[in-house]
Amino acid sequence: MIFAQVDIAKMWSDLPAPAHFLFYIIAGLIALLLLAESIGLRYIPNNKVGIVEKLWSRTGSVEQGRLLALGDEAGFKADALRGGFHVRLWRWQYRLHKVALVTVPQGKMGYVYARDGEPLSAGQTLGRVVECNNFQDARTFLYPGEQASLRGQRGRQRTVLREGMYAINLALYVVITEDTVYHLNFQGDSELNTLVDWQRELGRIDGFNPVVIGVQSIRNASNKDVEVDGKSRRRTTIPEVVIPDMQTATAYDNIGIVTIHDGPSLDAGEIIAPEVGNHAKEPNYHNNFQDPEAYLRAGGRRGRQYVTLTDGTYFINRWFATIEHIPKTVVPIGYVGVVVSYYGRVGTDLSGTTFRHGERVAAGERGVWERPLGPGKYPFNTYAGSIILVPTTNFVLHWITGKTESHHYDESLKSIDIVTKDAYEPNLPLSVVVHIDYQKAPSVIQRFGDVKKLITQTLDPMLSAYFRDITHKKTMLELLQQRDVIQKESREELGRKFREFDIECVDVLIGKPETAEIGGKIETLLEQLRLRQLSIEQIETYERQRAAAEKLRTLQDAQAIANMQTNLTNSSVQVQIAQNQGEADLARARKQAEQMVVTAQAESQQRILAGRGEGSRVLQIGLSEAAVLLRRISSFGDPRLYALQLVAEQLAHSSQPLVPERVFLSGQGGAEGTATPTNGMLGMLIQLLVAEKSGFQPTEAAAIDSLKEFTDRMTRDAMESMQQATVQSKDKV
Repeated sequence: MIFAQVDIAKMWSDLPAPAHFLFYIIAGLIALLLLAESIGLRYIPNNKVGIVEKLWSRTGSVEQGRLLALGDEAGFKADALRGGFHVRLWRWQYRLHKVALVTVPQGKMGYVYARDGEPLSAGQTLGRVVECNNFQDARTFLYPGEQASLRGQRGRQRTVLREGMYAINLALYVVITEDTVYHLNFQGDSELNTLVDWQRELGRIDGFNPVVIGVQSIRNASNKDVEVDGKSRRRTTIPEVVIPDMQTATAYDNIGIVTIHDGPSLDAGEIIAPEVGNHAKEPNYHNNFQDPEAYLRAGGRRGRQYVTLTDGTYFINRWFATIEHIPKTVVPIGYVGVVVSYYGRVGTDLSGTTFRHGERVAAGERGVWERPLGPGKYPFNTYAGSIILVPTTNFVLHWITGKTESHHYDESLKSIDIVTKDAYEPNLPLSVVVHIDYQKAPSVIQRFGDVKKLITQTLDPMLSAYFRDITHKKTMLELLQQRDVIQKESREELGRKFREFDIECVDVLIGKPETAEIGGKIETLLEQLRLRQLSIEQIETYERQRAAAEKLRTLQDAQAIANMQTNLTNSSVQVQIAQNQGEADLARARKQAEQMVVTAQAESQQRILAGRGEGSRVLQIGLSEAAVLLRRISSFGDPRLYALQLVAEQLAHSSQPLVPERVFLSGQGGAEGTATPTNGMLGMLIQLLVAEKSGFQPTEAAAIDSLKEFTDRMTRDAMESMQQATVQSKDKV
């Protein structure tokens, strides 16, 4: 083999000066690299953290069940390296992972997941809080002392990171912020996908922002790319909190209902966790659930909490507790709020033994509270109870189909269908004014549950039955015309019935009965009433017009009198003169008339006395003649013989022939004073003959009675003539 001889010195001398300078620089760098490698020199930028992984060790690897090496064994070292130069990190023995500092933006929170530590106990969901400088001291987190209860636990942590930058060993921890997932990728994309899902879930519940109570935050969701371990990933983010102006903020006046997801569970039968550690002077004050460890030390339970969050900002771990925003309970003016509590100890019934509609208890006990809440705004937990509003001002209930008030208590009420005494079937519209005493509101709720049930289940059937009973006894006209009386009676009767239910009937207002059909019987009846009333009004109008006409006539007379006052005065004087003359003439005539009356009375009295004397004389003559006649008749022995003698004498001296040429016959009776065949002597003779043929014998007494009767008739005729003469004389006067 032939070797070519190379003259290195000649070659070096042939090189130009810049080449010599470059050679020296390269040689120096190589020397420095060889030196740094020989002493294990490594550099970490100040904005990163170095995580040391020891590849091999003479003492072996980490103990079973551990991830980090606390001693000289192989594995990830617990202590993270900060920025600068570090020695004795030989590449052949150590691997250095340079990761970014964990940054939590202002007003945000970061969540921590520990890969190593003590396992969680049964029922525990989050790792306990360990004083380890916000997870920057991994050694203290894993081994703070001999007591295992003080060691950190693997899994999601109760402590959250507030705003700032942290040098955290990402071999032990995974930190999730709103924009970044900080971790060392041990298990590839499967672990990364799980962590990103956690991040999305926290973003969905607004977990990276503090809880703001009292003013609802307004945020607009947006999408942007986030770099995770050098890979771009799309996720949903929520921008900064924007607080609206105060006028808009009033619409977001709310409270927070807290649900704890860690700690012992509730006792059997309980639905709300009791209040613990909520006062600043208590040793385990948890400051509104912002200190989970203090809450659990105070005996807090998992589940929905009785204590609510009021106005303010709270940094609460959403893995530990979730917050539900609900409006504050407002009891408006004119109402009271009756509290029905589902939480608290079993209390003593304050309603008394006679009240059998439930129990009333003191505030804080389970049941209906004795004292209602007055008008105001309350941070009331609606999961621990309910507040039933009861109106304390007068409110109107309409039993009118299709009509309701703003309170909607009467939206299911309809007009009452009734039947009157005269078989009308109208619908009766009704309005009732009701009042509830605020002190009796709890007893009303105990009886009925709420005001609407009171109305629909009690007042509606009671009023319907009452007015049906009333209207059955009334005609349609009475129902229309006696409405004020019915209203007064119903107000008194319903007031008495309402008091039995701890409510007050203020007034009852009855409307016009109506029917479904147009132009029905009621309209006909009302039209008749209208016509009748119109007639009455017309009569009244005519009467007023007549009175007006009388007044007008009086006015016109007065005006005419005023116009003719002089003539009227003269005529009045003349009238008075004529009246005086007339009165004088009247007095003179009265005197003359009185004189004539006295004269006529004297003449009449004279005639009466003369008539009476003449009658007495005629009577005496008649009696004498009768006595003579009776003696003459008795001398014949038979009255018939005497009668025949008289007849013969009459016939002998008569100028008429024995057998008349003409015969005039008349009835049995005639006018008084006229001669008939049965009157006079012939009539008496005929009567005597008839009496004899009938078997009746005339006696002297009978004859005397007949004669006396004849004489009395003559006397009466004379008296009547005298009276007629007296009347005629008075008429002449």
